[in-house]
Amino acid sequence: MRFLGLSISGGKSDKACLAVVDYYPESNRLFLNRIFDRIKAEEFISADHKVHELIQQFSENAHSLGMDVPLSLPVCVRCELPCPGYETCTVPQIKWMRAIYQESDKPKPKKMFTPYTQRPLDLWLQENMDDGIDVQHALGANLAPLVARAHFIRRRLALDVFEAHPRIAVWRLGQQLKVNRSQLKVYRNSVGGDEARRIFLQAMSDQLKVFFYHHDLKLMTENFHAFESFLCAFTGYLRHGNQTQKRPASFPKNEVWVELPRDSEK
Repeated sequence: MRFLGLSISGGKSDKACLAVVDYYPESNRLFLNRIFDRIKAEEFISADHKVHELIQQFSENAHSLGMDVPLSLPVCVRCELPCPGYETCTVPQIKWMRAIYQESDKPKPKKMFTPYTQRPLDLWLQENMDDGIDVQHALGANLAPLVARAHFIRRRLALDVFEAHPRIAVWRLGQQLKVNRSQLKVYRNSVGGDEARRIFLQAMSDQLKVFFYHHDLKLMTENFHAFESFLCAFTGYLRHGNQTQKRPASFPKNEVWVELPRDSEK
């Protein structure tokens, strides 16, 4: 059985990475088959086409593809109803977001939630994750171009595609693996990030019996996009084994949920 993971980047950059993870149930072993890093365009072939070709090439026996960007748009962007303003809107998702905002124990930001850039999922993550984890709006300045690219790539795929969150995965898995929290916080940093990733991957190899080739281990240590593409694929493995966090009962039924490793502290 195979699990794919894609760490995406802007269409004009060469940072997208695809991880291919194979699972052998008879021995209960995970094997990182391959990582394609810095997938880039050629003269007459776009990077998007290259990504699609690679996914198709390795889709045989693939269970799913995890992507590290939002896979849905904020409700106000999708809405076609007359708009009374989100202060009084009766659309279920907006009512839910208002209730979460009003009931929050966290210090209130100066501005309300913005349901044209922010999804219920973004607000839920903001309220429930540790303060050290940065949760961005789906259509915020940083993610909006990536969301557009992910939508373009996804619509051509027949695979089961799900939304992953590598930063939260690192935090939760790292605590299960007893990796120092100070290391988990800096895994993306230019200074110290490579060592943090090396320690994390070594812990996965030792404790979870994940097999890495030396060159892939080196690549993930040097390139956090490659590292995060592997985490997207690994989250697919956890999802297949019902080891991801369940959707809260109160969460809007028709909204996309994210696949996260279970929280070991709860």
